[in-house]
Amino acid sequence: MTTERTVIDSLAGTLFVLLQRALPKHRMTRIVYRLSRITLRPVKNWLITRFAAAYNVDVNEAALPVPDGFATFNAFFTRELAAGARPIDTQPNVLVSPVDGTVSAAGRLNGETLLQAKGIDYTLTDLLATDLADTRNFYDGSYATLYLAPYNYHRVHCPAACELVSARYVPGQLYSVNDTTVSRLPDLFTGNERLICHFRSATGPMVLVFVGALHVGSISTPWTGEIRPRKRGVVEERDLQKSGHTRQLARGDLLGWFNMGSTVILLLPGDRYSWLDNMVPGNRLKMGERIANLSGSRS
Repeated sequence: MTTERTVIDSLAGTLFVLLQRALPKHRMTRIVYRLSRITLRPVKNWLITRFAAAYNVDVNEAALPVPDGFATFNAFFTRELAAGARPIDTQPNVLVSPVDGTVSAAGRLNGETLLQAKGIDYTLTDLLATDLADTRNFYDGSYATLYLAPYNYHRVHCPAACELVSARYVPGQLYSVNDTTVSRLPDLFTGNERLICHFRSATGPMVLVFVGALHVGSISTPWTGEIRPRKRGVVEERDLQKSGHTRQLARGDLLGWFNMGSTVILLLPGDRYSWLDNMVPGNRLKMGERIANLSGSRS
């Protein structure tokens, strides 16, 4: 029975990926975008309460009352948490998780090669798109891929004190980033749309990539505003000056949010940091939880 179930699950996964190839993913995402911004009270309250129940969302963590404190479903989905709900690790020389999420993959790069899933690799050059010169900073470095499920808190925070240097938007596809698709679709993270944020810190450069996905209506940051998905077009260097927001960031500061769920990829140079034991595939993390120590540190 176990073998039969494995075969059935494998076929179902393959069909799911094939179905996504045929679906009008950008059109579907635009529909979800509009639905998630309906302000009619009975409709938005029904959407919020049904979603919270279906995904067992801990509504007690929200900064506002659920559902009446939120003007739209999207406002609930991108909700702030109550003060103290996510304590930030204060030990020196550590990195904290930028999100609530599940570890999809984490480890060391082989040159410029990262692991997407068992048997599927991709490269820094493809992930960072036009940032060809920047790839050398992360050769043989460290990476972590963190998946945000629908039930997760969907704001993304700074893993360490740093300065935001640049942000580049790469148009692309909107395939799902769940385990089924990640394990079957090569070049998923390099083909999907993404916002690539480069940082400068006391321990060297750092990159955090917001990866778009099916039904992710947009990606927002304080510096770029809301970015709506585009299937194709040129890579855009976003102007970070005009927002007026500071680019000097403390550990735990807000970086942005997904309007519906997705994935973040964190890149670190060389052997500067060592992942902790909680950075194993399948492990669930909370934002602010320590995930790495500076190499040689006793923190």
